[in-house]
Amino acid sequence: MKNSKLLISVLVTAVITAGITYNVVKPGESMLSAQENDPFGKLKSTYGILQSNYYKEVDTDKLVEGAIKGMVESLEDPYSVYMDVEEAKSFNENISSSFEGIGAEIQESNGNIMIVSPIKGSPAEGVGLKPKDIILKVDDKSVEGLSVNEAVMKIRGEKGTKVELQIQRAGVGELSFTITRDTIPLETVYSEVIEDNIGKIQITKFSETTGKELASALEELENKNVKGLILDLRQNPGGLMDQALLMSDLFVSKGKAIMQVEDRSGAKEIFKAENDQDVDLPITVLIDGGTASAGEIMAAALNQSAGIPLVGEKTFGKGTVQTANAFDDNSSVKYTTAKWLTPDGTWIHEKGIEPTVEAKLPDYANLPYINPENELKVGVSNTEVNAAQKMLEALGYNEVSEKGYFDKATENIVKQFQKDHNLEVNGVITKDTTIKIMELLQKKIQNNDTQVEKAISVLKEKM
Repeated sequence: MKNSKLLISVLVTAVITAGITYNVVKPGESMLSAQENDPFGKLKSTYGILQSNYYKEVDTDKLVEGAIKGMVESLEDPYSVYMDVEEAKSFNENISSSFEGIGAEIQESNGNIMIVSPIKGSPAEGVGLKPKDIILKVDDKSVEGLSVNEAVMKIRGEKGTKVELQIQRAGVGELSFTITRDTIPLETVYSEVIEDNIGKIQITKFSETTGKELASALEELENKNVKGLILDLRQNPGGLMDQALLMSDLFVSKGKAIMQVEDRSGAKEIFKAENDQDVDLPITVLIDGGTASAGEIMAAALNQSAGIPLVGEKTFGKGTVQTANAFDDNSSVKYTTAKWLTPDGTWIHEKGIEPTVEAKLPDYANLPYINPENELKVGVSNTEVNAAQKMLEALGYNEVSEKGYFDKATENIVKQFQKDHNLEVNGVITKDTTIKIMELLQKKIQNNDTQVEKAISVLKEKM
């Protein structure tokens, strides 16, 4: 009987609570005045009632910013966002100056925060973050429900500090990365002369100075009498559209289309090359899954309007144009204004651009990062052990097991690796040993870049 009384008490409490709610909001009795012909009537009334009747003082600025943010989020467009003062500052730094952080472009995708591409030479690239990695947690806190800019503010930080990311990688599973933040440099164009007097220019993003940097790099290579040119747009997350137009103009003959922009009404504007003289060299362009946005504009323009072959893998697939408008307080709203189309009118959004000649990096180039803070030793069985075993095999230690289990044979091979590289010989993969394994593997990837090799082969057919 005692339990029955308790149950009745709970039910009565529930009914009373529901009754209180009902008394506050009765059908047909509105406390909000939605003025006819005023689409903001409900918004204004809601603002007024919260200011007057909420049970504690409200922050007016937060109410307004929340309303703006909600309005933009209702578009369900990952590229349209409201940015508060700090977020707007961070966004502007990313396209106009150096900043401190991990150096990775991210975006919202189907409710997830996703890596578009790590920046060349950045900590993000160094630890092995890849395009389309999904960020699950930052410093053990979920990023679910966060906007891109909110996620950026959690990931960025002062040089020398560390941040831990937990990510989901397709075909691999969950991985953890401990990343030491650094200064991400302004420089976006890197040039060199490689075999048989071929020039190679890597463009890491499209910022305010990238066009000038490219022009300088081309002049420098011309003075070295290069016979062919490779433009490397891999891992390039994009940036400013005007820079993509300016740079494409250097390679596309005057009067030919670089891109098309289609507005909401379906009207199209065609942007054409205006330069009197384009670069007169055999050229190939390198692309991959991290080539996005402005990088895709340039790749498509050079391929379709200049007949330049694309070598590598399918690109990311971002086919929209954004504009950012700043408010007086330096907050900003960035929103999508149009689609961009390739010269032949193709919309590559969420599809990407297929290479003319497919070329992939070796399998060991896609091995996951190993956290140097972890200890891999006899008896441990996980994905990091499997990755370490494959790395050692790629480095020439061919008797390594690849089962993901750290056995005595693996221990002996690790001891041999440590002896070969003047490390403490204890058979445990951690700290200096982990760092040395990944450092040597990165050098091997750079020295055996199969995509560059294929680009050279394609280029020589035109020289």
